Amino acid sequence: MGKRRAKHAESKKIAIIRTVLIIIFIICVVAIVVIKLLGGKETTNQEYAQTIENVQVNENEVTNEVTERMLQVQELKNEYNNVVGWVEIPNTNMSFPVVQTTDNDYYLRHNYKDEYSKDGAIFLDKDYDWTIPSSNLLIYGHNNKNGNMFQSLLDYQDKSFYDEHPNIRFTTPDEDCEYEIIAVFFSRVYYKNEKNVFRYYYFVNAENEEEFNNYVSESKKASIYDTGKTAEYGDQLITLSTCEYSQEDGRFAIVARKIK
Repeated sequence: MGKRRAKHAESKKIAIIRTVLIIIFIICVVAIVVIKLLGGKETTNQEYAQTIENVQVNENEVTNEVTERMLQVQELKNEYNNVVGWVEIPNTNMSFPVVQTTDNDYYLRHNYKDEYSKDGAIFLDKDYDWTIPSSNLLIYGHNNKNGNMFQSLLDYQDKSFYDEHPNIRFTTPDEDCEYEIIAVFFSRVYYKNEKNVFRYYYFVNAENEEEFNNYVSESKKASIYDTGKTAEYGDQLITLSTCEYSQEDGRFAIVARKIK
């Protein structure tokens, strides 16, 4: 009787262990699925660059005033309404759709197709007003350790990289423009009580000439090297901004002015 009882107890114990292991396995599988679903599909910079190249347009519509890239951006906007342009740095892996919405937080975790993605999207500041237009196209993107999105902006720490890539191209359905880089600098998100600091991330609309000139002056003063370029009141600016991890809430930014 004792042996039978012991055998029964052992069988029961094994059954419990087996059940626990099955439950743990199911939990792990569910967790992996949830993580993949929430993370979304990771899109590499190469895939983004290929996206625009794969957009088919009517070549007969290309003229001296309307480039193929402008038509491609329009086609992309027809499919994804929040697309406002395409930003690229020629001869690099940085080539992305740019989106804009009324909330700067949204595209931190959504791609340009409005799918959830940990990589987010390259997005234009919500305050940029196309009807004016605003003075500065302030564009944000994640600095991903996997090398995607705006991570490669950090290559501009090396002046030789700037020397080989001095321009930014930004295209909308209405314009296909080049911008020459005037400043490259490190910054951070400052506390509210810090005074006399350069909060470049607030500059979109210049209230007056003094405010515009101050932004250009502070950008060049903060620049880690002299590009020999500057901007004047009335010029259109573009600022590319990403995170930088050498300090708390660090940022890395590139400022350029439209040349054509």
